[in-house]
Amino acid sequence: MPGYEETLEFLYSRLPVFQHIGAAAYKADLHNTIALCNALNNPQSHFKSIHVGGTNGKGSVSSLLAAIFTKHGYRTGLYTSPHLKDFRERIRINGVMIPKEFVITFTESMKPLIEKISPSFFELTVGMAFDYFRKEEVDIAIIEVGMGGRLDSTNVISPELSIITNIGWDHTEFLGDTLPKIAAEKAGIIKSEIPVVVGEVLPETLPVFEQVAKNRSSVLTTGVSAPARWVEKCVLKGDYQKKNLGTLKAAIQALELKGYHFSEHLILEALADVKLLTGLRGRWEILNDSPLTIADTAHNSDGLKETMEQLQKVAKGKLHIVLGVVKEKDLAKILTLLPSSAIYYFCKPNIFRGLDEEMLAKEAFNYGLKGEFYDSVEKALASAKSRAAENDTIYIGGSTFVVAEVL
Repeated sequence: MPGYEETLEFLYSRLPVFQHIGAAAYKADLHNTIALCNALNNPQSHFKSIHVGGTNGKGSVSSLLAAIFTKHGYRTGLYTSPHLKDFRERIRINGVMIPKEFVITFTESMKPLIEKISPSFFELTVGMAFDYFRKEEVDIAIIEVGMGGRLDSTNVISPELSIITNIGWDHTEFLGDTLPKIAAEKAGIIKSEIPVVVGEVLPETLPVFEQVAKNRSSVLTTGVSAPARWVEKCVLKGDYQKKNLGTLKAAIQALELKGYHFSEHLILEALADVKLLTGLRGRWEILNDSPLTIADTAHNSDGLKETMEQLQKVAKGKLHIVLGVVKEKDLAKILTLLPSSAIYYFCKPNIFRGLDEEMLAKEAFNYGLKGEFYDSVEKALASAKSRAAENDTIYIGGSTFVVAEVL
């Protein structure tokens, strides 16, 4: 039997990984997922689930919900992506990562099918999560959509509730070049007669959701404002979490209508303990107080806009920004949001999809952003740390993969 590292090596080398290679790994249909689930005797139909999609905030909302169910005594599965440090972060029960042994034995057992159908890394991971959750008899699993919704591998579940956090500009090469087109893809997780919560709506996306919900006899509700005590108690301090907490509140209300019971006391405890209960990291994470050092996984225009607004409010002294992105990013949409007064440390995340640091620096220069470029995130951060005074601020971001390397 191979070891854990060998198994991961097999998965990364044998299966197309979107995290690493981008478009070539994207499978725009559900055939492989259905074949995998059939081979596993459809584990997804053996546990209750909640499906969470959207452009931004779906990881936070998934983790917050999982924390609340865990606090209420449910055996709670949580499936999220991508991981930051360890592959096993993607699949957890009550915050505990899937055992290495399960990853090894599952992969070994699936090798004949892998040879036959050549699934993507994401497709196989979804099958692994579903199989694990069934075998471990979870009471409920919170399943985060990978990309889009309609054709996402996770879209084979029949959940208790569907949640779409919001719609913004991301992955336009797959999901469409207008917000209504992106909304139509995300709306693909709305199921017949299963309620849906849409956290934030825009004038151009609301009609899309209303039409799909109507066609599928699905009760649609939209996000509400987050209770002040929830915001105060929540350990996640990014300003954008207020919207996520509003989505969460609407989701809790929808679940209560289905007969679930939640205690306000336990909800507040879950909001305070969400990092411990789910392992969530990289969301407005303060790594150091002097200099104030903040890492955030915001990586598209909507996410970065909110993060930059908060950064401008809290930054003290000189602002140093360690920035790296992936190749397919629309740089014009991102670079216009960044402060020209900051000192930049441009870098390339250590993945095939990472954009060359020199190209990023050159493009940023056209938007009035000045700084040096480095061939690794590590060197960029080391330079920022050496140049920042104790009362300065360092921000690390632009890509989930930049934050992953720092953590």
